[in-house]
Amino acid sequence: MTDLHRLSIREMAEGLKTAQFSSRELTQHYLDRIAKIDAQVQSYVTVTPEFALAEADAADAAIKAGNAGLLSGIPLAHKDIFCTKGIKTTAGSKILDNFISPYDATVVAKGKAAGLVTLGKVNMDEFAMGSTSESSYFGATKNPWALDRVPGGSSGGSAAAVAADLAPIATGTDTGGSIRQPASFCGLTGLKPTYGRVSRFGMIAYASSLDQGGPMARSAEDCAYLMNVIAGHDAKDSTSVNKEVDDYVANLSGTSVKGLRIGIPKQYFNVAGLDAEVKARVEESLKKLEEMGATLVEIDLSMTDAYVPTYYLIAPAEASSNLQRFDGVRYGYRCENPVDLMDLYKRSRSEGFGKEVQQRILIGTYALSAGYYDAYYVKAQKVRRLIQQDFLKAFESVDVIAAPSAPTTAYKIGANLSPVEMYLGDIYTIAVNLAGLPAINAPVGFDQDNLPVGLQLIGNYWSESQLLSVVHQYQQVTDWHTKRAAIAEENA
Repeated sequence: MTDLHRLSIREMAEGLKTAQFSSRELTQHYLDRIAKIDAQVQSYVTVTPEFALAEADAADAAIKAGNAGLLSGIPLAHKDIFCTKGIKTTAGSKILDNFISPYDATVVAKGKAAGLVTLGKVNMDEFAMGSTSESSYFGATKNPWALDRVPGGSSGGSAAAVAADLAPIATGTDTGGSIRQPASFCGLTGLKPTYGRVSRFGMIAYASSLDQGGPMARSAEDCAYLMNVIAGHDAKDSTSVNKEVDDYVANLSGTSVKGLRIGIPKQYFNVAGLDAEVKARVEESLKKLEEMGATLVEIDLSMTDAYVPTYYLIAPAEASSNLQRFDGVRYGYRCENPVDLMDLYKRSRSEGFGKEVQQRILIGTYALSAGYYDAYYVKAQKVRRLIQQDFLKAFESVDVIAAPSAPTTAYKIGANLSPVEMYLGDIYTIAVNLAGLPAINAPVGFDQDNLPVGLQLIGNYWSESQLLSVVHQYQQVTDWHTKRAAIAEENA
């Protein structure tokens, strides 16, 4: 079969169960597509064909024996920020180019336990710092919709791999929009869960109070299948919350769009950098939801102007602390012929970290330094609480909040945005991480250059089922999530 990559996760599971094809055939199909197409997209850092085929054979044996899980034998790609035992884990950085993890991240271990097949590790902005996937030591990933455009970041490799049909599903991480923005740029569905819903154990840390793993796929249904695998409490992660996990697939029709109150923040649709076509596509999607029975309610999120400065104090501060461990001593890149210990530290870090990472470490170190800690970091944490309260007040009158996922469609590669321009591009996503809320991106159309546009729906705590359900029902009456870039049609 030459069109296996067109199947949904549910259809793949049914095909494997009824022996229409084997996991080895399905896995080899994706490996062949990667070999043929990925040189143009550059979504993968490491492809693991022998490893993948061995897992596929094990899944086939389990299916034949009748003791396989629902998703046994289905391939996926992992963002290269999740530790994988025996497979290189780089976080997109030179400093980890030679790092082979001795253990699996919990997300990876759960995938293995469910019988999922790992195709490889996909590219990302270095240490998840960026919105374009251009800061990777391994080169820029291309957007399958237009190879001269970025796929977004930092989970750009995950988004590009799924959009080019080089993996049916992928894991991503979201510290300030790094699942939702690339999902928007690449025409995918991507869910950032509530903080604490998905284990961070074995996920290389950027900003520990903001990072959260989640699924990226074509549809809300496919995301729900992966969420059923990766969500849940983990004793190895002190920030993981011991709360019952929903059956996200069973609940896909559980929320009635009829009567759903969708909050429309007046501040979000008057942002100076909001592209007119993005605004139009998002408003059209909201009109469609209104036709389905939802009620649009204007709300006031008064803390909007504080999002960017608050985030870009807290996130770099946590990064400067987390990245202290990369010192050239225990693992990772080490400079050649250091004169002394201080020279080892300085040169290993300056040679091993890229420009964006160094910049954020410096900002964070400054914010945490004596004399500035109270003025910057502590104040930012106080404002963070006000941002959270702003959302909680809004959820007293609405069920979900709607916004664009990004103010523009995908940038051109090499656009060389200033740090301020790039950071302002995160205006719609970073507050969700500051507040720890769940949010989802859904594809809702294209601009005049045929570049995807995304709608973001933000939910109250632990409302992942609701968000997936609303988007799933929207996707039953629209077909934006089924559209494919030209490059994805290759080998079809």
